Amino acid sequence: MDFALSPETDAIRSRIRAFVEERLIPLERDPASYDEHENIAKPLLEEMRAEAKKQGLWALGMPKSRGGGGLKMAELAPCYEEMNRSIFGPVVFHGAAPDDGNMRVLEQVTRDDQKERWLQPIIDGKVQSSFVMTEPDGCGSDPSMTYTRAERRGNDRWVVHGRKHYITGAAEAKHFILIARTSDDDRRGLSAFLFHADQPGWRILRRIPIMGPEEHGGHCELEFDGLEINDENRLMEVGDGLRLTQIRLGPARLTHCMRWTGLGRRALEIAMARIENRMAFGQKLADKESVQQMVGQAAMELDIGRLLTMRAAWLLDQGSLARKEVSMAKVVVADALHRAVDTSLQLLGARGYSKDEPVEWIYRYARQARLVDGASEVHRMVLANFLRKQGKDFFAWGAAGRG
Repeated sequence: MDFALSPETDAIRSRIRAFVEERLIPLERDPASYDEHENIAKPLLEEMRAEAKKQGLWALGMPKSRGGGGLKMAELAPCYEEMNRSIFGPVVFHGAAPDDGNMRVLEQVTRDDQKERWLQPIIDGKVQSSFVMTEPDGCGSDPSMTYTRAERRGNDRWVVHGRKHYITGAAEAKHFILIARTSDDDRRGLSAFLFHADQPGWRILRRIPIMGPEEHGGHCELEFDGLEINDENRLMEVGDGLRLTQIRLGPARLTHCMRWTGLGRRALEIAMARIENRMAFGQKLADKESVQQMVGQAAMELDIGRLLTMRAAWLLDQGSLARKEVSMAKVVVADALHRAVDTSLQLLGARGYSKDEPVEWIYRYARQARLVDGASEVHRMVLANFLRKQGKDFFAWGAAGRG
C-alpha cells in the first residue's frame, strides 16, 4: 500500500482546495448564504455547483462516461477531505450523502435501462435521492429488523405498507431506494425497489427536528399505505435487499470518514490561527504546554483516522468488502472529529461557542458521526466478532486478515 498521491489526483485535490479557499469559505460568514435549516441556500448552491461542473470537479466518484470524475476510492479520499474543509463543500461538488452513496450503489447494481432512468438524473444534479431503510422500532443498524412489507400482486407489481424514519433528504428527493420485507427468510427476506416521489401511496408524516444543521430535505418520517411499484423497478433479485445494503453502506461509511477528516482539519485550523495570536498572562496560547497537548492529541487522532480510511479505501479498490477495516475507520474517525472540534471550541472560548465562527455549526453536526451508518458500539461489536472468528489472523498482514 503506497498512499502517495499520483500527480493527477494531487492536481484535482489542489483544485478543490483552491475552490474551497477562494469561493466557499468566504461564503460561510454571510447569513444570506444559509437556508432556514442552516445549510447552503438553494440559489447559491446552484451557482456554486455550476462553477464546480465547469472546473471538472463534479461527481468525482462516478464514471467519466456519465459526467463524473472516474476516481477510485483511494483517490477520492484526499479530494473529499479537501471538500469538507468547508461546511458547504460536499454538496457543492456532488459528493454529499445520501446522493453520493446512492449513486455509487446504483452504478454498481442497476441494469442499463435503470441507470438511464434512475441514476443519470441524480448524477446530473437534476434530482435528489434518498435511501429508505431505517424504521421506528425496527431496523437501524440491523436491517434484518425491517417490518415494512412489499407484497407481490400478480407477476408485475408490488404493494408496500409500513413506516420509515430519519430518511435523509426525503423532503426534497425525487428518486428513492426502498428496502422492504418480501418474505420471512432470515437471509433472503429483504428486497430493494425504486420509486418516484410523484407516485401515490406514500407520504411524509413530518420532517424530524434534529440537534444539528440539516441536509437539504431534512430527516423525515414516511408512511407507506399501498404504494405500488412495478416489478421492473425492483433492484437486483428478490431477496437481495440485505446484500444491496451491504454493497451500499460500506463505501458510504468510508466516504463519511473522508469528509469528516476535512471537517476536523478545518476546526483545528481555526483554532491554530487563534492560539498563534491570542495572548494570555503574557504568553501566546500556542506556547502553553497544556494547549500544545490538546492540539497535538487532536491532530494525531485525525491522522490515525485518515490512515485507517486510506487502508480501507485501498482494500475496496482491490475488490475486498473491507468490513473490518471500514468499521475501524468509522469508529476512529468519528471520535477524532469530535476530539478536534471539541478542542477547537474549547480553545476559542466564547468565540467558538458563538456563531462568529463555524465551529459551533461543526460541533453540532459532528455529534451525529458516532451514530449515523451504524453506531460506534455496533462497529466495535463487528470487530469483536471478527476477532473471535479470525483469532491470530485478525492481525494478519495479508489477505487472511481482511474483512
